[in-house]
Amino acid sequence: MPALPLDEAGKYVAAAYLVFLTLLIVYVAIMGMKIARIEKEVGELLELSEDPKVSEEAGRSPAVKPSQDGEQSPQTARQDASPEVTPSSGRGS
Repeated sequence: MPALPLDEAGKYVAAAYLVFLTLLIVYVAIMGMKIARIEKEVGELLELSEDPKVSEEAGRSPAVKPSQDGEQSPQTARQDASPEVTPSSGRGS
């Protein structure tokens, strides 16, 4: 004999599904807001990196330079890149 008769257990199963569905919807909403915030911040950073005034104030050329046909192309020079770290051949100091 089951702990609960099947006619009463259906209510609890339905309630469990509703709780799970509610938690799933809340989780998806939180992740959506987080992704929207991150996209906004990335867009702002991209605008700052393309702004020549900000780049000149920092003493470097813009990260993205316009090409002759008006399109944006990534800068190929590595002048803004940090120096590469090469591993030393000796162990310990």
